[in-house]
Amino acid sequence: MASLNDITLRQLEYLVAVADTLGFRRAAERCHVSQPALSAQIQQLESVLGVKVFERDARRVMLTPAGEELVSRARRVLTEAEDLLTAAARMGDPFAGPLQLGAIPTVAPYVLPEVVPALVKRYPKLQLRLREEKTAVLVRDMDEGRLDAALLALDAELGRRVEHAVIAEDPFVVAAPPGHRLEKRKQVQLRDLDEEDVLLLEDGHCFRSQTLALCTRVGAREVDFRATSLTTLAQMVMAMGSVTLLPQLAVSTENRHGQLVVRPFAPPGPGRTLVLAWRPGHPRAEALRAIAGTLRSVWPGVGKAKVSAAASAK
Repeated sequence: MASLNDITLRQLEYLVAVADTLGFRRAAERCHVSQPALSAQIQQLESVLGVKVFERDARRVMLTPAGEELVSRARRVLTEAEDLLTAAARMGDPFAGPLQLGAIPTVAPYVLPEVVPALVKRYPKLQLRLREEKTAVLVRDMDEGRLDAALLALDAELGRRVEHAVIAEDPFVVAAPPGHRLEKRKQVQLRDLDEEDVLLLEDGHCFRSQTLALCTRVGAREVDFRATSLTTLAQMVMAMGSVTLLPQLAVSTENRHGQLVVRPFAPPGPGRTLVLAWRPGHPRAEALRAIAGTLRSVWPGVGKAKVSAAASAK
């Protein structure tokens, strides 16, 4: 039977990298080692464990059933090792060292340019490492210890899986092309979207799930077009003559030239709760709560973004 002396954390890191990328070349690039060195370590690990972890041929790499179990356990070991290092750092200064921070695409471009400089100024020893991904990827990486915290839109399921601190409430608004019938309204009722053609984001965005549920409830029709970003949505409103929903956080950027007719919903309108989330039991949880407080103090003015030039003229 193999002993702990026969296995290294570096080998487990290589194992997880190959499982994530399903390619030895890509895994070697991710781990900043040569492919032969990585392959040799994987072969040594398989030999020590007495288990074939990967099936590989000239075209592809696949996990064996046993490999899936071993990779899952390797992830937990690496997460615990990271937590050990983080806990040790926290004993000295929880606001020092690397902090992996993620944000969803409907938040990142509108917030990070403003809040990151404030975080760097407030916590000069903190080494921020930023990522933009969809919710499912961020939550998975928090679960597996590859990400410390993320800026997300909260829902009931997410609230059961993560610890979090509320940062801001972000109401939804309606964006339409000039001349649209909603231009005459100062505020929009949900029923005003009945039988409207509405542009939405592609699958995988939590903002799509939120707005699709809203549109279904009020009888709006989804246009046969799936955007990858809010920027594309805003541009296609003009091109297709349809309407869309935007988070108010994005309005000052996506309507900076005042080209869209943007109207708020009459209270109480739909919206989302934005949070800083982290996995339960994170060793820097108290530091993350403090960082959330800093984020709240410097958060861009949700509710203060320009709605439209037309609205201010009415």
